[in-house]
Amino acid sequence: MAEGLELRKFLAPEFICGAGARQLAGRYAKNLGGRKILVVSDPGVVEAGWTKDVTDSLEAAGLSYVLFTAITPNPKVEEVMAGVALYQAERCDLLVAVGGGSPIDCAKGIGIVSTNKRHILDFEGVDMVTSPMPPLICIPTTGGTSADVSQFAIISNPMERVKIAIISKSVVPDIALIDPVTLTTMDPYLTACTGLDAMTHAIEAFVSTARSNMTDLHALEALRLLSASLVPSIRNPEDLNLRGDVMMGSLQAGLAFSNAILGATHAMAHSLGGALDLAHGECNAILLDHVIEFNFAASPERFERIAQVMGLDLRGLGDQESKKALLRHVRELKAQAGVARTLAEVGVGVSDLSLFSEHALKDPCMATNPRRPSKRDIEVVYEESL
Repeated sequence: MAEGLELRKFLAPEFICGAGARQLAGRYAKNLGGRKILVVSDPGVVEAGWTKDVTDSLEAAGLSYVLFTAITPNPKVEEVMAGVALYQAERCDLLVAVGGGSPIDCAKGIGIVSTNKRHILDFEGVDMVTSPMPPLICIPTTGGTSADVSQFAIISNPMERVKIAIISKSVVPDIALIDPVTLTTMDPYLTACTGLDAMTHAIEAFVSTARSNMTDLHALEALRLLSASLVPSIRNPEDLNLRGDVMMGSLQAGLAFSNAILGATHAMAHSLGGALDLAHGECNAILLDHVIEFNFAASPERFERIAQVMGLDLRGLGDQESKKALLRHVRELKAQAGVARTLAEVGVGVSDLSLFSEHALKDPCMATNPRRPSKRDIEVVYEESL
């Protein structure tokens, strides 16, 4: 069958973009019928002042709320269940998440459990969430995870030292209020790691076996925006136009990967993050070029298109030269962004790789990788990233 004729669906929430979007939380919570709101955030976002902007907006709309901020990076099973207990004790009926991927994923977990009445670990995998969540409004404060528009929730299980992926259209938020002003308080390293996470979303979505014409559009636009704006935004943190381009690039990448799913980089990063509680964006950044090198032969024309959109001139180059040019460019971009650590430097040892590879092979993201890896293939990619 010709490409573009396969059955594909495309799912996206309502989203409102632009400076000041965060201050619309009260209006939209009221529109969705909320009476008692659980606001899910984390201490860093509270300190930056973004959570208060949102709660002020709820108060102005005459809505009562309770705050839940007992969340760490890579939200944990017990944090989700503590949030559920508070949600139920306070008789909440709507969720507002303010923050990066951790508060948003935690809020999704709270919503799933509160209506489906089972432990969060019961929902691992694809389409396991049967009952819709309560209404969920997301205000992202990082330009990277796109959890505010995706059908993914990633939760850490410290007991098993793994991350679980919950993928269901039931976890797509109702509304995302996407405000680039919130990016101005991100430190350079967080900006780099989350931005490289967004670039990984776009690259993996574009070469995914579940891609479509629609996801291609969003993936390529994300790469165009992020290639031009990520490094300048790290160097000019107050430049709202650059921050806006990064936020829009993250949104475009989110629309792409939520529908095309991802690949080996994310499967392997989830395995690392679950075992060692590492920053997700940094794991992706460390692995990205090594996974591109592994996958390139499975889809050279797609990777060459990625290189061109990132600004490379490949005229007259064969596949091998094109691959080298793309890898060189991605490595230079990582260096310019200041993400230079290897897996060994974040605490990964050779003895860990067999178990990490087993977990990565089972991750749902691996199913749409353009090249089918063996366990040994994954171990080799990890070894090259040490």
